[in-house]
Amino acid sequence: MMNAVLEFVPLLGLMIATGAAAGLLAGLLGVGGGIVIVPVLEFALGLLGVDPAIRMHVAVATSLATIIPTSLSSSRAHHRREAVDFSLMRRWAGPIFLGAVIGVWAAAQVDSRVLSVIFGVVAALVAVKMMLPLDNKQIADDVPRGILSPVLPIGIGAVSSMMGIGGGTVAVPLMTLMGQSVHRAVGTAALFGLFISLPGTFGFMVAGWDVAGRPPGSVGYVNLVGFLIISPMTVWMAPLGAKVAHALTARMLSVLFGLFLFVVALRMFVQAFG
Repeated sequence: MMNAVLEFVPLLGLMIATGAAAGLLAGLLGVGGGIVIVPVLEFALGLLGVDPAIRMHVAVATSLATIIPTSLSSSRAHHRREAVDFSLMRRWAGPIFLGAVIGVWAAAQVDSRVLSVIFGVVAALVAVKMMLPLDNKQIADDVPRGILSPVLPIGIGAVSSMMGIGGGTVAVPLMTLMGQSVHRAVGTAALFGLFISLPGTFGFMVAGWDVAGRPPGSVGYVNLVGFLIISPMTVWMAPLGAKVAHALTARMLSVLFGLFLFVVALRMFVQAFG
């Protein structure tokens, strides 16, 4: 009994540290925390002996569940600084929601290694864009409208739900390329997380309902133990991250975002091919 408790203590500490780091980054970068939670949870599940074939699915699903309260906390903090574009949110909310549903369905059809590769590729591409001095480079003066305008938010929702992230990792660089300031892009992306994490969490619960080998305390692919430990820490730390974000210059914020994503991409490639 004592040995079991001692083995659980490091995992508990890792979950608490993950939640704190994820919350700080959620507020700082508008990433919903998932970009931290997914790789760390995947590693923790490996220590528990969870089947590699579903390990990434559990990490992604649990991450999406934690993004629900984190997104609310982070976006509220950014709204107090008038950094949330509600006009864009109203246009994109439905397509992002639809994209998240599509992403969950696609993720349920593939092996964990495929999800790791997708995670790594997207993170690497975004890292390159954010680290290069392209702050004044734009592909458009504003977010596109018209009949094809839903395509972009659907893609954001689909890729984000497959990665277990809140949308900021994909949406922030895209929005900055379309004339949005990085601070406003980060604040708006924080709210996107809610429209990705809600359908994503429910979808992964259904998709993994009868799957064998899931860790104890799981509902579908969502592990409630990880959710209950990580979520309070992310909510607590997100406002601090938002405060720090508004103390940095746009260039500093972009470089920080890029460096972090580059490290995460390397980790996921090692996981997939190592």
